[in-house]
Amino acid sequence: MTLTGEYVPSSQQWVRDQVAAYEASGGTEANTLRDSGDPIIVITSVGARSGKLRKNPVMRVERDGKYVAVASKGGAPDDPTWADNFRAHPEVDVQDGPEAKPYTARELSGEERSEWWDFAVSTWSTYGEYQKKTDRQIPVFLLEPVNR
Repeated sequence: MTLTGEYVPSSQQWVRDQVAAYEASGGTEANTLRDSGDPIIVITSVGARSGKLRKNPVMRVERDGKYVAVASKGGAPDDPTWADNFRAHPEVDVQDGPEAKPYTARELSGEERSEWWDFAVSTWSTYGEYQKKTDRQIPVFLLEPVNR
């Protein structure tokens, strides 16, 4: 069972467009980061304050059926809104292809964070550049499948 509720599209037009195209095509279109060729997934979360569904394209960093969501926000001084959503409501849906599946998001720390951070940077090196642009430690979330 995936998340249900009212979906509120992003205030950013490119995010709305990418999510809509990705979902409409079952993940066969709009499945890379804006003309980069780097693969993305779509993560649905529940808004921390609104309780409404939010959808975000995030870099595809996967290993052994688990995904990593790196809250880089391009190296901005603050976390993306979806990080607060994950903290408040760790039940998320991950769409990596035709259908969304339920996952649980968990913020990582210590050695576990370091291991997954290194893996994320090896998958998409731009994360390392983003970390250099900000004083905050970029949050790393591990998304693990829900066994039902």
